[in-house]
Amino acid sequence: MVSKRAEIGKDAIVASDPHALERYVPDLQNWPASWRFEDEDIPFGQAIVKVFTPFLEHLLTLGYARKTLLRHRDHLWMLGGHLIEVRHLDPDSAAIDARALVLHQIHEFGGPLSRHLSEHEQNAFDATCKKLYRFLCPS
Repeated sequence: MVSKRAEIGKDAIVASDPHALERYVPDLQNWPASWRFEDEDIPFGQAIVKVFTPFLEHLLTLGYARKTLLRHRDHLWMLGGHLIEVRHLDPDSAAIDARALVLHQIHEFGGPLSRHLSEHEQNAFDATCKKLYRFLCPS
């Protein structure tokens, strides 16, 4: 019997593929523009992408199912939008670099609360944030 992890379909995202990240997140370079409130947000958004990219590449090495990878990708996109919003709402956050702001918003128990998410969706979002936190702050 072959496990689901061992089965690799034509749409599978395989880390050894040199274009895996591009297949996994084809619009990654467009994320900063999608998050912006104003054009001045784009450079900070690009800095967030630089923080997220090694984690996205790391997720590809873990053998997750395509659906799981896409869920983590979508949660990171949501987190990036939240970070840009935080910078607009909190003037003190505007002075913090991207990595520090990410670490200020996530922790070992999850991420920021969203009024737009159900409890189940929040739990899934928190799981991604916990993984990102452990990646950025290995013990």
